[in-house]
Amino acid sequence: MMCNVFVNVENWAFTEGFLLSSSRIMPKCRFSDVKISGIVTCVPTLERCIDNELELFGGKVKQLERLKKTIGLHRRRVVDEQTTAADLCEQAARYFIEQSAVEPSKIDAIICVTQTPDYSQPCNAAVLHGRLGLSLHCAALDVNLGCSGYVYGIWMAHTMIASGGCERVLLLAGDTISSLVNARDRSVAPLFGDGGSATLVERSQSSAATFFSLQTDGKGYDNLIVPAGGARQPCTKDTAVAVKDEAGNIRSPENLFMDGAEIFNFSITEEPKSVIELLEYAEIDADAVDHFVFHQANRYILSNIAKRLKLDIAKVPMQTVERYGNQSSASIPTAICGELATALADRSSTRLLLSGFGVGLSWASALVEVSDLAAFELIDYTD
Repeated sequence: MMCNVFVNVENWAFTEGFLLSSSRIMPKCRFSDVKISGIVTCVPTLERCIDNELELFGGKVKQLERLKKTIGLHRRRVVDEQTTAADLCEQAARYFIEQSAVEPSKIDAIICVTQTPDYSQPCNAAVLHGRLGLSLHCAALDVNLGCSGYVYGIWMAHTMIASGGCERVLLLAGDTISSLVNARDRSVAPLFGDGGSATLVERSQSSAATFFSLQTDGKGYDNLIVPAGGARQPCTKDTAVAVKDEAGNIRSPENLFMDGAEIFNFSITEEPKSVIELLEYAEIDADAVDHFVFHQANRYILSNIAKRLKLDIAKVPMQTVERYGNQSSASIPTAICGELATALADRSSTRLLLSGFGVGLSWASALVEVSDLAAFELIDYTD
């Protein structure tokens, strides 16, 4: 990894709104000469189907069918007890390196975005750095973000390259949220699937400009949370005890809790505003965007966001959540690899608006142009 003392602000191309945000609605930034070179997503092969979980809904067939139709719940891919997000990300990274012929020694930094690391310490990025055989001069760090994490990771990679410190950054984004949910909690159990991804971001003199917006509202942190397991509330025998809430959902403080109504309202309120403001900042009309790839929360949220933005529904991938579940940080790369393969292969250049939203609460959007990807694949995990 090469580090320069002086940063060329023109190459970095931050707007005054990002450096001095008081005059801006939200932090925004623009980068030149940086591109996404390839994306590979890895999903587990174990499949769960909501049709086999009728007992979770008290045997009410009509309720189950209504959820399938409106929310888009159907199938999801989950890991077994021996497989972690690091395993999925490693396999995605190895496949990318093999297909693209990128030399591991040429990777200057590795970023791992995950909320389900193998250990509390060391970070997943360091563990995967060793497993992938990367250079001793390669920086490695984790980012503890979920559904917005992929876009945040892309932004961080752009920042590291624009600063002059890196030429290539490997972004690994993946989660196994299924390991955090209680199987008897119908508010979350049928929603979450697992996945891992590898994305290479590198310097390129001929690349189109990339635009980002990043936002956070920490006042809503407890609307999507695993209360126990950290320093604030360590795991004990008491935190492992699951209890039934007023709605009949069963979970312990060590399981994921989601206030569905609050998350829904947050999503359909903030996401459309974020997209509109980013397009205005980039001075690009929505019609000029080929695809809007949102975090695959559920079909109901996605369709509401698309409706509020008056988007052509054909430009909004929505099938990923029905096939693989809500994969947290891996949902956007899975949607790109799984639903846009033909579209990207048929075009010399494709303009994508990527937008993630969720835990934090945090949300982030990026306007990127991709072309000539060295690797682009959705693969199944193999032991």
